[in-house]
Amino acid sequence: MFLTNAAAGITGQLLRRQVMERINKRFVLFAVIFIFLILIPVSVNKYYNYQLEAVSKESTTQIFVIRPGEPTAQIAQKLKKAGLVKSALAFRLLVSQMGVAKNIQAGDFRLSPNMSSREIAQLLTHGAIDVWVTLPEGLRTEEQAQIIENNLNFGANESFAFDKAEYIKIAKEGYMFPDTYLIPKDATAADVAAKLEETFVAKVDEGLLEEGKKNNLSPDDVVILASLLEREAKTNEEKPIIAGILLNRLEAGMPLQVDATVQYAKGYDTAQNTWWPTVTVTDYQNIKSVYNTYLFVGLPPKPIANPGLESIKAATNPAQTSFFYYMHDREGKIHYAQTSDEHQSNIEKYL
Repeated sequence: MFLTNAAAGITGQLLRRQVMERINKRFVLFAVIFIFLILIPVSVNKYYNYQLEAVSKESTTQIFVIRPGEPTAQIAQKLKKAGLVKSALAFRLLVSQMGVAKNIQAGDFRLSPNMSSREIAQLLTHGAIDVWVTLPEGLRTEEQAQIIENNLNFGANESFAFDKAEYIKIAKEGYMFPDTYLIPKDATAADVAAKLEETFVAKVDEGLLEEGKKNNLSPDDVVILASLLEREAKTNEEKPIIAGILLNRLEAGMPLQVDATVQYAKGYDTAQNTWWPTVTVTDYQNIKSVYNTYLFVGLPPKPIANPGLESIKAATNPAQTSFFYYMHDREGKIHYAQTSDEHQSNIEKYL
């Protein structure tokens, strides 16, 4: 009977131990689950919010520039490198969470280390000091004016002061250099015109324009010829050859017969919705303008567009060629000819 009671006692102890072990395992499991489901997310969230806090209390501002098309990941890295955010990853997550990635502007911004990441993200969507504006080669001033207005006249710009009509009036056709600019959002037409002309002077060496004299071209003539090349050529490789052809025609006393000059004279075509409408054979005789190089021999009186540097270089250094004619086929490939008959043959063959 004693042995039986002892055995029963041992058995009870074993059972109690097993029960306790099960309880302990459940407690440990519960604790682990609690940590993963409650404590870790709370800790991660606290850390995430900490990373979004201002880097410091320093109020000194700096200019931060975002270029057109710059991805959010690169912007975040630049902010971190500039000491404006604590974490590039946290900033990217915030921008995604806020849904403002597509609203971030290209331009320059005045930012400070005492701004939180959220404040910075919000400012980048509307607080640009200057705005990036790209003006392609070969546009006339009216087209430039529209692009500038479209970029500066955004909803959050309460400082908008650009007058499109004023720009068209004062801009010097041919000398409004095509480039990508940071333009103050409160810039006036005079401010923009002055900036573009200053860029022309800075990028187009005066000596380059003087080289035109070897072909009896004044500096202004060079810019006029370059504007024709910008509209007529489809590649930079074509430009010197077309320049040589046009100079051959000038020297021979032949009309230049450049369609782009007729387009310029026609002006805006509402039906085609373009400043460069299709030219017809009838237009060659009916467009009574000094810019119509089918009616008047010589260069137009002024540029018909704003040329880039490659066109200006081609105008000063034309190719020596025996060609007098050129045309582009439907695929944009150029065909040259020495005589009118050869040119007419090209037209019949390729158009």
